[in-house]
Amino acid sequence: MIQQTKPADILIVGAGAAGLMAGVWAGRTNPDRRIVILDGAKTLGAKILVAGGGRCNVTHDEVTAEAFAGSSRNSIGKVLRRFDVPQTVQFFRELGVELKREETGKLFPVTDKARTVLHALLNAAAQANATIHHPYRVEAVQKSETGFTVSGPWGRWATRHLVLATGGKSLPKSGSDGHGYLLAQQLGHTLTPHLLPALVPLTLPPSHFLTSLSGVAVPASLTLGAGTGRKRLALTGSLLCTHFGLSGPVVLDMSRYFLAAQLDAAAASLTVNWLPGLTWETAEAALLQAGGVTVRRWLGEYLPERLGRALGEQAGLDGGMKVGSLTRPQRHTLLTVLTQLPLPVSGHRGFNVAEVTAGGVPLNELDLKTMASRVCPGLFLCGEICDVDGRIGGYNFQWAWASGYTVGVSV
Repeated sequence: MIQQTKPADILIVGAGAAGLMAGVWAGRTNPDRRIVILDGAKTLGAKILVAGGGRCNVTHDEVTAEAFAGSSRNSIGKVLRRFDVPQTVQFFRELGVELKREETGKLFPVTDKARTVLHALLNAAAQANATIHHPYRVEAVQKSETGFTVSGPWGRWATRHLVLATGGKSLPKSGSDGHGYLLAQQLGHTLTPHLLPALVPLTLPPSHFLTSLSGVAVPASLTLGAGTGRKRLALTGSLLCTHFGLSGPVVLDMSRYFLAAQLDAAAASLTVNWLPGLTWETAEAALLQAGGVTVRRWLGEYLPERLGRALGEQAGLDGGMKVGSLTRPQRHTLLTVLTQLPLPVSGHRGFNVAEVTAGGVPLNELDLKTMASRVCPGLFLCGEICDVDGRIGGYNFQWAWASGYTVGVSV
């Protein structure tokens, strides 16, 4: 039996943050067009629902291209400026979603419920006459002289304008399992040489002493070094020790840079400074002034008891020793453990846990004024399928809003 091919003026593959944004603005810009959004997931907006611990970190109060990696920051900045943070706040306010700023600069809905954000987007899409069909997984796409035909077990749709908003490879249970990259390649696009998990916890060998400190969270600085000993990047933030290794915002932010550096010929290294306000020199000065204070008490002034005890043991010191009695080698060993402890990272938690994908379709293959493909007329791309990934804190959602908006008003 031959299946009938259904028509659409604009067809969007993916009903995540970027796809819904594209659908809303495509409908508002072209109210007489038939807009169809197809999504392969049984539950729409899974990534939105789990973001921010179920509260959905909609954006950050200050978003610049410096918070992103992947394609050039100049290119990323051009898209971000098309729909900035004030516009995002106003957009959601118009949808009935008020946002609040937390101390970290993150913006959340005042309801503290991600479902508030998702429902508002779905309602806005419906009001813009964008029809969503799911679970409609797009298995294949074909280009013709008149446009595109997408198909799956559910049938076929034909459209003049196609938008790929499929996401990347992170959290594949949500529907973004990397299939969108294949669709982009079928239509002539290339991908970056590597697709890596980003915003992902890092693992340590099971025997490493930090794995016994699960639950300890402290401010810390991580430094990424090249094989030559040259520092590539230093980031400071909250670090969480876990039974498998390391997590927390500073680890998640560093993960994509560390994993990318590992691909270089020169070996990458990662060290932690447990006293982020101090350098080796200032920590040594503080240590020399401590005199008759015990090592245990001195460490307790800076660190939680469990962590301080473990680091003292790692330095081979008895906590009851007086700081003033430490020999110079003992003092230097302790300072190394405190401010330059090497982290023998054994791996990462993978795409099943990663919040975003590093890599994708390079932005130089798109017209950044419209997010239209330079290699396939009638095709547009937005969201995580692009080679853009931001730090934790709402940055990746802001990229979704900005790139989705740009597509919506252009397609």
